[in-house]
Amino acid sequence: MIKVLAVLAASAAMLVSAVAAEMEGTVKEVDAAGMTLVLEDGTALAVAEGVSLEGVEAGMTVRVTTDDATPATATAVEVVE
Repeated sequence: MIKVLAVLAASAAMLVSAVAAEMEGTVKEVDAAGMTLVLEDGTALAVAEGVSLEGVEAGMTVRVTTDDATPATATAVEVVE
């Protein structure tokens, strides 16, 4: 039984790590009030509740994390310096 639980725990850990994706790009438009972000390559993203866009401006390079379940929603936005 312990082996089964260990295998299940390991499988769950692999699933959690596989559900996030990152992309990097230059900001074309940012709408903090509307919680949207558009990159210069045309990628349009909604921004998840609780994610801050403070300090993010057009022309900045950002690293965006998305969830595989909702790939058009940014779950984290980080300015790349």
